[in-house]
Amino acid sequence: MSRIGEQLVKAERITQQQLDEALAAQKRDGGRLGTQFIKLGMLEDDELVEFLSQRYGVPAIALADVDVDETIIKIIPPDVCRKYTILPVSKAGAKLTIAMTDPTNVFAMDDIKFMTGYNVEPVVASEVALTEAIDKYYGSTHSIELKKVMEDLTEGEDADLEVLDEDEELDLAALEAQSEEAPVVRLVNIFLTDAIKKGASDIHIEPYEKEYRIRYRIDGILYEMMRPPIKLKEAITSRVKIMARLDIAEKRLPQDGRIKIKTKLSGKVRDIDFRVSVLPTIFGEKIVLRLLDKDNLMLDMQRLGFEADSLRVFEQAIFRPYGMVLVTGPTGSGKTNTLYSAISRVNSPETNIMTAEDPVEFNLPGINQVQMKEQIGLNFATSLRSFLRQDPNIVLVGEIRDFETAEVAIKAAMTGHLVFSTLHTNDAPSSINRLMNMGIEPFLVASSVHLVVAQRLVRRICNQCKEPYKVPDQALTNVGFSQDELSDIQPFRGRGCDTCSGTGYKGRVGLFEVMAVDDEIRELILSGASAYELRQMAIQNGMTSLRLSGLQKIREGVTSLEEVVRETVT
Repeated sequence: MSRIGEQLVKAERITQQQLDEALAAQKRDGGRLGTQFIKLGMLEDDELVEFLSQRYGVPAIALADVDVDETIIKIIPPDVCRKYTILPVSKAGAKLTIAMTDPTNVFAMDDIKFMTGYNVEPVVASEVALTEAIDKYYGSTHSIELKKVMEDLTEGEDADLEVLDEDEELDLAALEAQSEEAPVVRLVNIFLTDAIKKGASDIHIEPYEKEYRIRYRIDGILYEMMRPPIKLKEAITSRVKIMARLDIAEKRLPQDGRIKIKTKLSGKVRDIDFRVSVLPTIFGEKIVLRLLDKDNLMLDMQRLGFEADSLRVFEQAIFRPYGMVLVTGPTGSGKTNTLYSAISRVNSPETNIMTAEDPVEFNLPGINQVQMKEQIGLNFATSLRSFLRQDPNIVLVGEIRDFETAEVAIKAAMTGHLVFSTLHTNDAPSSINRLMNMGIEPFLVASSVHLVVAQRLVRRICNQCKEPYKVPDQALTNVGFSQDELSDIQPFRGRGCDTCSGTGYKGRVGLFEVMAVDDEIRELILSGASAYELRQMAIQNGMTSLRLSGLQKIREGVTSLEEVVRETVT
């Protein structure tokens, strides 16, 4: 819409001075030029729409008076609508009518034509009406409204938040002076507390050549929240690094730190830890903050998502006096939560439990937790050797990364200790081969490992807007359902509501593959069997695979077909 300003001046709708003022505001704040005219009071919303309609010979549309059919809405994905600020309105034959703010945007129309296969016909609508309509039909994107945030900053409003020292807790009354601090301090506080309110697991602060964005990972999916002015990039980075006690002068090397805050949410004072990772990129330092919220730690194994038989086998293994229990899966699949649940379940005054973690994510009462410090030689193998001189009953090793750690852990499991640990493999049977590839002898693996759990996390369907829907039989059989059970399967999905911010999902649940190492599996391990052969034998002996665990969640209406397909393979 770069030429629209000149056309408005020529039509004497605005003056050249007003155009210059709007261009300066656009350069400063970003956004569309037409929006700046409205924001600065130079034009009314409907005046701009009427002008564009006349200028380009394109009909105008009042979206507030139109009720768009759901089948039309599904033609264009929500991220595309938000990218171009457009909305599908109606379809007649091969012609798709879309409402847009800029009818000259041929890139948007070409994209839609290529994506949908329809001929595109534009109609003009105001940006405000389009934004409201997109939120109405597709749901909110979770976004923090940047305009509101910037207003709050200039008015001195602040999130009720304080940074705590690692070893001390300050009084909340010390927050009184926050309103006098720099706006960037308040901005950082706003997105830290907003992430907690929205149940995010991570905050990504990302610099690019011409833009700066903040994203939250909510229920495993990244959502863009806001785009602060790029001029705040250095200030935001420095503020986060100061809070995490990192070196603000060091911009060439990665740094890791921790922020501990106390904040008041919904009338309750909560302590939250953020694990901070700073990584230099070509356009500045990218920061990822992992939220460690004790309130989100689910230690009740009944609620993690285990099937009844799998949970029974798992509990049998963790109550054994010795041996090794492995939990495997990719980063962010909930391995730490499962391990914490297990050691909390077996924790008692009679047991000595010691953990070696990198990092220690949550402090658990009654358990001796040790933070790894590679720079001074305190690694998993060193810690584990020391643990064995501390008379432990149960040992948790954060991760088996190398032969040295694996060797000490195996020996501990064979000398009367119960050992918990994690590996990074795709499924449970692959963990056995992974240990042998590290150099552990098959007879040691066979005699020490008692159980392997593989897991994934899938999003739960929102209970507030859950609805049944029809899925073709072919799609159900492709996923893994048998022909006999098709008539009994009723898939569900989330329609999208305020509770789930329009996504149709709220929270996550685990899919679990629990492989007990019984005598038949041991024989296969000793004979050098492949992961495939181990898998076939485990399934024959009653193991529920990750895909079968997902199918059970679909039967129960807990998650959707799409989520199970996204996280598992047949």
